[in-house]
Amino acid sequence: MAVTLEKTVAITGVDHIGIRVSDTERALAFYRALGFELVLKVDHDAVAILRNAQGVEINLILNANDLNGGKNILMDVPVKYPGYTHVALRVASVAQAISALAHHGIPITQGPVTFGADGHASVFIRDPDRNVVELRGRAEDAAALGATPYKP
Repeated sequence: MAVTLEKTVAITGVDHIGIRVSDTERALAFYRALGFELVLKVDHDAVAILRNAQGVEINLILNANDLNGGKNILMDVPVKYPGYTHVALRVASVAQAISALAHHGIPITQGPVTFGADGHASVFIRDPDRNVVELRGRAEDAAALGATPYKP
């Protein structure tokens, strides 16, 4: 049975990404290194709104309890729970992103990698709360980066 347009939600884009964090200042420092600036710290909720120069918005949810021994329960434990595993942010240049990450002392946890025939290159990093962030380029020369095929 075909779905008619009247029966679907007309999503036009992603408005923002919500990321729960346990330490506000530590998270702000990390996301600043990715080019995000604090726009508003909401006074009626535990939320800090960040934006970058291109208008990408991240809402830091400032109420996480760090009870998992430094592990991300969606990614770092053998039992696989349902939930969002990572956010993939498009970058103009993976090579430039790698350089900026090194400048800020942010380790790459995986990559650069490619995902099959599309030729796109990505690197994966973790924020201070172990949330996974993928930095994905489109026009990169994966060979020049020494990218290898992604392995889960």
